Amino acid sequence: NKGLFAYNRSTNANYTLTVRTDDGTGSGWAGAEHADWRQLNFPGLAEHAINKARLSRNPVAIEPGRYTVILEPQAVGDLVQLMGFALNARTADEGRSAFAKQGGGNKIGEKIVDSRVTIFSDPQDPQLLGQPYDNQGLPLSRQVWVENGMLKQLFYSRFWAQKQGKQPTGGPNSIKMVGGTTSMDDMIKSTPRGILVTRLWYLRSVDPRTILFTGLTRDGTFLIENGKISKAIKNFRFNESPLFLLSNLEAIGPAVRIAGTEQGGPVVMPAIKAKDFNFTSLSDAV
Repeated sequence: NKGLFAYNRSTNANYTLTVRTDDGTGSGWAGAEHADWRQLNFPGLAEHAINKARLSRNPVAIEPGRYTVILEPQAVGDLVQLMGFALNARTADEGRSAFAKQGGGNKIGEKIVDSRVTIFSDPQDPQLLGQPYDNQGLPLSRQVWVENGMLKQLFYSRFWAQKQGKQPTGGPNSIKMVGGTTSMDDMIKSTPRGILVTRLWYLRSVDPRTILFTGLTRDGTFLIENGKISKAIKNFRFNESPLFLLSNLEAIGPAVRIAGTEQGGPVVMPAIKAKDFNFTSLSDAV
């Protein structure tokens, strides 16, 4: 400690609501976050959660497997943020991550996901407005991690930067994926058969070398048939990597500030539609 002192003033409003039906079979969720609480539509969010709870009553079981999936921004945020935490130069250099190149080195400059994907951190982005320094005391500025599907950089801790003769860099304390123009309604209309997921929980690592995680859906999971939501379905356990997910994109929606993730920090994500999402088993959780 060399006596560094820094502070940051910030403001943030976060509103989330989970609604359960009287019979205990339905659950709906809605949430939003903004630096200005006056921008939060409290009645609209409540109505959305209530409607989703009603729609999710009496869910039916369908076979696990690989499905076309539409993930709402909250679900996308949980998975993509985990990919952000994996952008660690040390684990790549030591051959322990998805960004390590076989035979040594890393994958900077290589295409790792769909070319429509750009992911960055920027504490001054109006949608993020994150802390301007990280837990090492390093100043944070705009850092592009993935651009047009290509890995642009990894983050170096003070320790690993000194070992490698590099400059230390801050990590992705905030993270944003650039959005597209496809609405959720259009994603649903264009889907002959698929699954709509509201959000995820209990995400746990399975294989750090592929960023493979397992977790559960929750608070509204629905079957889509012939371009319409046809029925509520039971929740699933999934095994999936954000790298695989972002390599199988079919559509991207506008990016919005989501109401926090299991990992914390400002996160801005779009809804996405992707193919071959891996649902491995059913869950009785509501």
